[in-house]
Amino acid sequence: MSTAAPDLLRVRVSRKQAQAEGISSFDFVAADGGPLPAFEAGAHVDVHLPGGLVRQYSLCNRPGPTGRYQVAVLREPRSRGGSQAMHDRVHEGDLLSIGAPRNRFPLVAGAQSHLLMAGGIGVTPLLAMAEALHAGGEAFELHYAARSLARTAFAGPLAAAPYASKVHLHLDDGPPGQRLDLAALLAGPPPPGRHLYVCGPQGYIEAVLGTAKSEGWPESQLHCEYFGAAPVAAAAGDGPFEVQVASSGRVVVVPVGTSITQALSDAGVFVPTSCEQGICGTCLTRVLGGTPEHRDQYLTPEEQAANDVCLPCCARARTPRLILEL
Repeated sequence: MSTAAPDLLRVRVSRKQAQAEGISSFDFVAADGGPLPAFEAGAHVDVHLPGGLVRQYSLCNRPGPTGRYQVAVLREPRSRGGSQAMHDRVHEGDLLSIGAPRNRFPLVAGAQSHLLMAGGIGVTPLLAMAEALHAGGEAFELHYAARSLARTAFAGPLAAAPYASKVHLHLDDGPPGQRLDLAALLAGPPPPGRHLYVCGPQGYIEAVLGTAKSEGWPESQLHCEYFGAAPVAAAAGDGPFEVQVASSGRVVVVPVGTSITQALSDAGVFVPTSCEQGICGTCLTRVLGGTPEHRDQYLTPEEQAANDVCLPCCARARTPRLILEL
């Protein structure tokens, strides 16, 4: 199929549809009518939006070889522009560039059972997981928490799905009996082959993981993906530091309150970014010298401890200078 640039795919918006209050889905097909690269459940794509923004959205349709990608987007009043652009500036028939699918939230191969837990729009990667697990005949259940039925994306398709009996809705405005009871659902410890996957707002993810850990779930059986990060405020000990560009030797000062990527951009050094919140990994950069202070939600604790890479959209420095492979 045709590409807009190296590593980018040129697609057409074949369908835009309201899926719930404030939530629209977008179907992408190859601009040249050919197939799209196969993807696995949990994958996302970077969508290049009008105005130059790049935002990540999880693929929510059935994975595998396909001629269609589907994403769903919540209109966020406090958005940094991405959700507003998707809702107001992207229409059926439009041509867009997207990145090839990437997956940092995969299903665990060989697991005996899967517990999928979604909070709000965080259901999107879990929809693809449910489709893949059903197609593979694997044991799973999907618990989906939302404020109301009107704000529950894909409520109709889920009710009509062949695995509908495995879907459990938990609505804030519903009767008490259907409310999400984390302690009861996650009572453990779980059997070794049972894995939990959670996606949603940060508070929801922390509540799920916190309850699971208190019930004896081991870290190896817990998997999460954040679709938004809490704002990182300047810490009391923050100070300016230097970043050296390894390829040129140029040194750029990063002031307090300015990200590394912004300071480099102001100095004319381009670093590709997407989420700008430390959750997507687009700006992942190798550290050749110095010690970064990691403030991301992308790297594992082990990867952070190695200090050989960082996400400069949110990282700071523990040393006076960082040398980055740029």
